[in-house]
Amino acid sequence: MKKFYQTDRAQAGIAWAASLYVTLVARLTRWQVEGEAQFMAASREAPLILVFWHETLPAMPVLWLRAKALGMARGASVLASRHRDGRMIGEAVARMGIEVVAGSSSRGGAAGLRGMLRALEAGRLVGITPDGPRGPRRVAAAGAVQLAALSGVRILPCGAAISSGKTLRSWDGMRWPLPFGRGALVFGAPMTVAREAWQASLPEMVAALNAVTDRAAALL
Repeated sequence: MKKFYQTDRAQAGIAWAASLYVTLVARLTRWQVEGEAQFMAASREAPLILVFWHETLPAMPVLWLRAKALGMARGASVLASRHRDGRMIGEAVARMGIEVVAGSSSRGGAAGLRGMLRALEAGRLVGITPDGPRGPRRVAAAGAVQLAALSGVRILPCGAAISSGKTLRSWDGMRWPLPFGRGALVFGAPMTVAREAWQASLPEMVAALNAVTDRAAALL
């Protein structure tokens, strides 16, 4: 079974099923959204770097579905690890119309940064999990703030929580959603990162990410 799981056919099948499942659950969940108008206004002015903890990843397609429903014209790109699991996640989100840029903080970082810069220059939204792909949980690598400093594009912290789901025994404690529950999405205030002092923005981003993620949980 392990060998079968690692085959391209199995990975493609799992990615297809995951994208269908997450999209279906997103539509069967009652969502409360805080800061949505702020997100839409900021994204219409210019591209944004959307950051969210790896543990909230299954809930984030809701963000994209809501944005498209509200008339979002920009495309979106997400940074995904070159590791097998990262490629599978990338294939799943690609089926939702999101472009995938290969790379991470630990593998292919320089190529990933260049790909994200190109996406921003093309006017796209980009999504990054600063603690992905292997953690530690809620410990951010510097890639997102470096990207913001180099591009001049603002960072938007995004948090999510779901009431009905199964918490996985993974390094991030990811919560896999189940249908017919309640969910919350929270958007923080956009952050500007100074090119000369980006290091100081890293703890600020972590604090903002923790705040919106905890706020989403509190809304439930």
